Amino acid sequence: MDNISLSASDTFSPDEAFVLSRAELDTRRPPLLHTQDFHEMLWVQNGTVRLHTPAGKHDLREGDLLFISPDHPHGLQGRGDASMVVSLAIRPGVINAIGNRHGDLSGVAFWGRGLEIAHRDIRQLAALNQAALKLERSPRRKLFLEAFLLPLLVALDRPPEGLSPDAPDWLISACSAAQNPDVFRDGAAGFVASTGRAHPHVSRTMRRFLGITPSDYVNAQRMEYAARRLTGTTDPLAEIAADCGIPNLSHFHKLFLTSHGETPQRYRRARQRELVQPRP
Repeated sequence: MDNISLSASDTFSPDEAFVLSRAELDTRRPPLLHTQDFHEMLWVQNGTVRLHTPAGKHDLREGDLLFISPDHPHGLQGRGDASMVVSLAIRPGVINAIGNRHGDLSGVAFWGRGLEIAHRDIRQLAALNQAALKLERSPRRKLFLEAFLLPLLVALDRPPEGLSPDAPDWLISACSAAQNPDVFRDGAAGFVASTGRAHPHVSRTMRRFLGITPSDYVNAQRMEYAARRLTGTTDPLAEIAADCGIPNLSHFHKLFLTSHGETPQRYRRARQRELVQPRP
């Protein structure tokens, strides 16, 4: 299929950092795919939308977000009546500048594989639409665009720290889930159960992509959670340890010391009272 090319020079006025638009889609298959030399984010406001690419087709439902990088051929088709999308076209250079400032965005949205899809639930979609209305009423400058984009990008799922985006989706999902106390509280067994796969297979895959065991990974999540609780609350150590799924205080102390190089008590003192009222 041939492509139509869209250019930034025809899309943006000289002083525009973005263009926000809404469109009800034609239900006929697009005769041609199109490419563009700028980034675009769009989401399905209503109905179902079929995304066409050289690799095939994919149906998007209400609440799905599509992040499109330059030079990736695509086309959109409405599936049924009143299929509507909201499009945010972004001036060249803006997205690259954001990515250069924030390395944590690697593998997420525009910094993924060219055509990335995410999803917002009903509540999140409503918040996104409210933010879009605010952006629509704002000057079309980079400051207001970034104020819209950054909270959304922070809220998107991302590969856990140290895990390659090439890892299996089930492992990425399990590692993300393991940051939740409801999962890591049950230790390595809870982690493995969340994958739906056999323990030996999970262990081999984790060693390949992370170089550690499920138990090592879960304990790291437990200790990060404990560190946040020690800094941000006055909760007793026994309560924090139990919430981590480690009721044995001696074992909790050993794991925390190994992870953070300090005992829990010393860690708390240094980041609560001594930070607010430093001693000479």
